[in-house]
Amino acid sequence: MSEDCNGNEADTSRCASCGVAGTDEEVKLKDCSACHLVKYCGVECQKGHRKQHKKECKKRAAELRDELLFKQPESSCFGDCPICCLPMLDEEKSSLEVCCSKMICNGCVVANMIREEKGRLQQKCLFCRKPTPKTREEIDKRNMKRVEANDPVAIYREGTVQSNKGNHKRAFEFYARAAALGRFEAHAKLAYMYRFGRGIESDEGKSIHHLEEASIGGHPRARNMLGNYEYMNGNIERAVKHWIIAATQGEEMSMQYLLDAFKSGSVEKDVLAATIRAHKAAVDAMKSPQREEAKKKKYRVHW
Repeated sequence: MSEDCNGNEADTSRCASCGVAGTDEEVKLKDCSACHLVKYCGVECQKGHRKQHKKECKKRAAELRDELLFKQPESSCFGDCPICCLPMLDEEKSSLEVCCSKMICNGCVVANMIREEKGRLQQKCLFCRKPTPKTREEIDKRNMKRVEANDPVAIYREGTVQSNKGNHKRAFEFYARAAALGRFEAHAKLAYMYRFGRGIESDEGKSIHHLEEASIGGHPRARNMLGNYEYMNGNIERAVKHWIIAATQGEEMSMQYLLDAFKSGSVEKDVLAATIRAHKAAVDAMKSPQREEAKKKKYRVHW
């Protein structure tokens, strides 16, 4: 037995519409895909019960969505650098190796460049050790091979290339494809495009949906933006929840918003203190002498 949204027991051993009991041999019941509160013996019963179940289903589906949305991600969607194994906060502090679609932190890239220059060595990919392409044409050609192989990183990169060229419709297509393959950064890009109508008709609801998908996947900046959206709509408690999660991932703006929220009385002192500690730990975990050197040089690989 499970409980419905009103706290009443729901008999999940029988079809919620016709009442037939589920059996392993003859009748196999399936959950309502949205709320998982009730079961049905078939599509016809589910359709027939929709009007009666709609309100309860919608409420429970929203609760399940919030449980998923406000769960603290284990790490950011950018993962760890495969060379130094330190976590990365965003793509702006990393570079893409088009030969193998690996994201390498700029600290490791700069350190390798210095090593190659001093030793007068051939430039090679840090990960797969293939020679580095010399021209933009060769870089794009290699990336398209990865796109044809359905590599989500390469597909996402091609979306960025098309966006930089002003081909927003094509960029949208690549980002949508990358998002469908599980690239959470692509959801953040789609949110932006839906918000401002780039390559697609403006749609606030879809923009929020993609911000949520990116946030669930561990995109700190997308979650910070989601917190801003909730704040602007007067949902202070939800905004603070988003900012806390983003700040504990190392997102600087979210930490600042929480400090402001504390001054206005929207955040408890002990909650703020715990978040500051978690934020500092996340930021410290991403530091290295090589990354600091790359920051000084304002180094950025434009892929």
